[in-house]
Amino acid sequence: MTKDQIAYRFKLLQEKIVSDLTSIDGKQSFQTDTWERAEGGGGQTMTIADGGIIEKGGVAFSKVYGDVSAVMKKQLGLAGDTFFATGVSIVLHPSNPFIPIIHMNVRYFELDCGAYWFGG
Repeated sequence: MTKDQIAYRFKLLQEKIVSDLTSIDGKQSFQTDTWERAEGGGGQTMTIADGGIIEKGGVAFSKVYGDVSAVMKKQLGLAGDTFFATGVSIVLHPSNPFIPIIHMNVRYFELDCGAYWFGG
């Protein structure tokens, strides 16, 4: 699977999660904020507030790329010059204080030297 196929699947994941949460919440819809990263790439953050069961929440998708900084090279211990990263992050604060807050993310990172990994 290519990095663009992985990013496409993550975007579909964001859309599925937002669709399901909208159905479950029953009161509010998600608002969309599309953004761009000056150094390369961008994403879409979808947020909800004052819902039927969700007090506040967000489901974010990103697909970014750019140059690997010297600090990043040192931290990673790898020789790549450019990177690609994509992922989905979710934060939900339910209205009910007895339901836990959630924070979850899945991500993919790839360097032009051939190294890549999934995380979350």
